[in-house]
Amino acid sequence: MFLIDEDEKITSFRDEYSFLSNFHPCEIVFEGMTFPTLEHAYVAAKTLDKKQREIIRGIKTPGQAKRFGRDKITLRSDWEDVKVSIMRDLVYQKFTKHEILKQKLLNTGDKLLVEGNHHGDTFWGTVDGKGKNQLGVILMNVRDKIRDEYISGHGV
Repeated sequence: MFLIDEDEKITSFRDEYSFLSNFHPCEIVFEGMTFPTLEHAYVAAKTLDKKQREIIRGIKTPGQAKRFGRDKITLRSDWEDVKVSIMRDLVYQKFTKHEILKQKLLNTGDKLLVEGNHHGDTFWGTVDGKGKNQLGVILMNVRDKIRDEYISGHGV
């Protein structure tokens, strides 16, 4: 089994790596609406109800938006089919529209990015090292795409 040196991975999107978190403040536009964080935009994408999207946009914190998205929205019927591509698009936007965040992401080099968490999310992250880490995979793919665009002279 191939083991990665602890120095070669980031396992928590907190403190100096809080910019990797979907809770990090940065404006994100989704279907013409501007949201204060990627988390707000992602939760809004879960519903097709414009009134619910307006409510989400006005929610004070990303944690509150996340809870609202779990309990109080009308989930779109195709959510399971589109959620990964929506997350990919939102993450790409976050790191291409905000130069400081782009540079911070590029500065992670080739480190493995793992959204380690304690709230039980084994789809977007990992718990005790187990899970799909889809957010980490998307972040690494976006990092590679941005790097490739710079190398090819088509910087974003």
